[in-house]
Amino acid sequence: MYIEKAPKTWSAICIALYLAGIAAMAPDTFPDEIGLWFGLSALFLLILLPCLAIPISKVIYHRIRIHQEILRVGRERIPLGDVDPVSVHTALQGANPTPMQRYASSAGTIDAPVPGLRAADRGAPRLVGGGWSVPMGMDSVVISTRQGEQLTIATRDRSAFLKALADATAGTGQF
Repeated sequence: MYIEKAPKTWSAICIALYLAGIAAMAPDTFPDEIGLWFGLSALFLLILLPCLAIPISKVIYHRIRIHQEILRVGRERIPLGDVDPVSVHTALQGANPTPMQRYASSAGTIDAPVPGLRAADRGAPRLVGGGWSVPMGMDSVVISTRQGEQLTIATRDRSAFLKALADATAGTGQF
C-alpha cells in the first residue's frame, strides 16, 4: 500500500494569513460595524480561494494510491495487472531530474481537451488522473501498460512512488 501525501505548507500559510487579517480587523469593527467586517471577510475570501485552487486541484487530480491491486491516480483506476513491470523498473533505474528539468518537463506536459493539445494528437503519453497538465514543478513518470499505452503520472516523490509500484507489480506477471 502506498499513499502519496500532499504538502500542506502553502495552504496553511494562506489560511493563516486570511485568519490573521480578518482577526486584525475585528477589534476596530465589532460591535458597531459587524456588517462591514463580514463584507470585508467575504472580499478577502475571494482572494484566498484562487490561492488554494492549485493545491486543491493537485489533491483531486494527482493523488496517488496503490491499494488492493489498483493504482489510483486522481479520478482514474488502473489495475496493477495492466501495468508493465519492465517499464516501471526502467523508470526506476532512470536518473532523477534536477529541479529545472522538472519545471521544464511540467511546462511541456499538456493534455487539455482541446484539438491540438490532446496528448494523442501530439503523440505524447496520456496524462493520467483527469488534470489537463502536470502542475508546475512536479515530477512526472512515464510508464506503459501491457497493451503498449504510454501513461504520464505526476508525482511528488518519484523514487518512493516507483519503488512502491515496482513492489506492487513484481508479482503480476513476467519480468
